Amino acid sequence: MVSSKAKQISASAKQLYESQLRERLERNEFGRYVSIEPESAEYFLGDTFDDAVNQAIDKYPERLTHTIRIGHRATLHLGGLTR
Repeated sequence: MVSSKAKQISASAKQLYESQLRERLERNEFGRYVSIEPESAEYFLGDTFDDAVNQAIDKYPERLTHTIRIGHRATLHLGGLTR
């Protein structure tokens, strides 16, 4: 179950991405990951999910962030074989 605080963080981060980051990041950082800390409006880029998240945790260990794969509909793909 996702907490209401986590939902709020996610919504705030998505709004920041759409209004301030999408155009620039999708042009210059396509396929990388961005972890957004909405309280400060800071964001952290990484080549992997872990890189972006760990940078955010290092700076804001007590805060929740939301991570997006730049230019993709889903942040992670969890799949198996298709036939």
